[in-house]
Amino acid sequence: MTPLASMSGRPVVDVRRFLVDVRLVAGRDLWIEARSRVVVAQVVPFALLVLVLFGFALNADQRTLDTFAPGLFWVAVLFSALLAVHRSATLEQSDGTLDALRMSGLAPLALFLGKAAAVFVQLLALEAVLVGGLLVFYGVEVDDPALLIVAGVLAGATVASAGTLYGALASGLGVRETLLPILVLPVLAPVLIGATRAFDDALGSAAVDGWAWTGLLAIAALVLTVVGASAHGALVED
Repeated sequence: MTPLASMSGRPVVDVRRFLVDVRLVAGRDLWIEARSRVVVAQVVPFALLVLVLFGFALNADQRTLDTFAPGLFWVAVLFSALLAVHRSATLEQSDGTLDALRMSGLAPLALFLGKAAAVFVQLLALEAVLVGGLLVFYGVEVDDPALLIVAGVLAGATVASAGTLYGALASGLGVRETLLPILVLPVLAPVLIGATRAFDDALGSAAVDGWAWTGLLAIAALVLTVVGASAHGALVED
């Protein structure tokens, strides 16, 4: 084998192993969640209850419900995401699995992306259920399904990346349950505003350019993913 061939072959092997590691980490978190059913038994009912309670509290006409539906949707997603992120951050803390993963030679980047991917999948499932909740409880109509899907995916990726990063930061502190919302909310506030405005357009609640707001979501997702991938290794090694 020539040096050129060996140089060209080695990165392929490394990338393949890296992707396998990411898939294994994400699969492990999702497998644990599937067995414990915390999201199904706690997070999803909580999120739906938020929508129902706000709907009864408003006691308003259809126009008012259409106006508030996007914001209430993302409030429910945010608080539910905090529960999912907190669980993801503490999965390896109780039984020492995190130390075993570090000693196994697993790349910190693979650990971050795997855990973020697991949270992301859970958030997408939660968003799908909550969109159904909006259709049933609030009677909203989707004017732009493509915009709804793109905004949901980008916002979900941003929340997953930020939550995984700050979850790793808070997991090393004795008061992580208290600090996690305080750390995450200021970072995610612009993201939730952008997602709400995009949903306003997708649901026909307001005359805004929702696709322009998806640009903000894409930038936020990229920045937080890069920052999280760069800082996560140092956080978990402390």
